Amino acid sequence: MFEKILVANRGEIAIRAFRAAHELGARTVAVFPYEDRASLHRLKADEAYLIGTPGHPVRAYLDVAEIVRVAVESGCDAIYPGYGF
Repeated sequence: MFEKILVANRGEIAIRAFRAAHELGARTVAVFPYEDRASLHRLKADEAYLIGTPGHPVRAYLDVAEIVRVAVESGCDAIYPGYGF
């Protein structure tokens, strides 16, 4: 099973993914743009990493290369993309 999962989404989608991951014993990683710095998904994750550039929050969540970079650098075994973007 996975030990660490990056959830590449925000809001309720991310919170539900974190809950499921924790039930499986996995640690969670969130990514967030500057505009989401106070969002609940950032605070509920075991780790959270700033991505993107200020002023472009949606673009940050669509930047596959940066999300994969964070996953690799933080030691994730899996990426959960969620949905909606």
